[in-house]
Amino acid sequence: MRRTEPRPSRTGGPTMADTVLYELTDGLATITLNRPDAMNALNIDAKVALRDTLRQAAGDPAVRAVLLTGSGRAFCVGQDLKEHIGLLAAERAGQGEGSTMSTVALHYNPIVTTIAGMPKPVVAAVNGVAAGAGAGFALAADYRVVADTASFNTSFAGVALTADSGTSWTLQRLIGHGRAADLLLFPRSVGAQEAYELGIANKVVPAAELAAEAAAVARRLAEGPTGAYAAIKESLAYAAGHSLTEALSKEDELQRRAGASEDHLAAVDAFVKKEKPRFTGR
Repeated sequence: MRRTEPRPSRTGGPTMADTVLYELTDGLATITLNRPDAMNALNIDAKVALRDTLRQAAGDPAVRAVLLTGSGRAFCVGQDLKEHIGLLAAERAGQGEGSTMSTVALHYNPIVTTIAGMPKPVVAAVNGVAAGAGAGFALAADYRVVADTASFNTSFAGVALTADSGTSWTLQRLIGHGRAADLLLFPRSVGAQEAYELGIANKVVPAAELAAEAAAVARRLAEGPTGAYAAIKESLAYAAGHSLTEALSKEDELQRRAGASEDHLAAVDAFVKKEKPRFTGR
């Protein structure tokens, strides 16, 4: 098991490492948003810590899968509005360091691109409300295990903002343009069962079983052919913005690479021997 080293806080409060917990066990990196008293709202320290911790997991060859979750009763309610109001007031008084909305480019975009783009599967264990950017982070994951007491809410229009954290891209690909427009124009709480019926949640489980079930899903992925999973992520992302002919060409390229991998050869050999394959990611 390994944890991130504590880093100095920008605000004089808890260290940035306290706001995001990191554990690595047997190839599975568990990243936990850890501001339970604030429902894991995203202040600057939390955003920086989450961005940097995700990048650490993405670049660590020892990490084969990632599990993203929140502590307490929320997954993440998005931007910390108390901090946001203070920053806006400081800007109006000429005391700010820059536009508060630069957080989209500095934090939210890198977080989402790292979740969606890392060559390893990411499972979101949605333990409670996921709103605004928090919903965006969950939607960027490859698989969502959701507690039956959890909910999703786009939230943006409710505070006169537009979509960020990738929701304009991910949400309509999961549930279609019309439903995505509805949830973005008229934000509301979408319960776990409705989220499953819409296609937002991959699996809904009793809240008491969420941690164990999500860990089991993520651990299964960590033990699987992670090179093939990386290719699947790449092919899905590529196909979303290209024609069928181009997608077929990309599939050919990626399949050739997968077919030459040690994992594929091991799987075929194990199949013939009627044994369970052991994957190394090579």
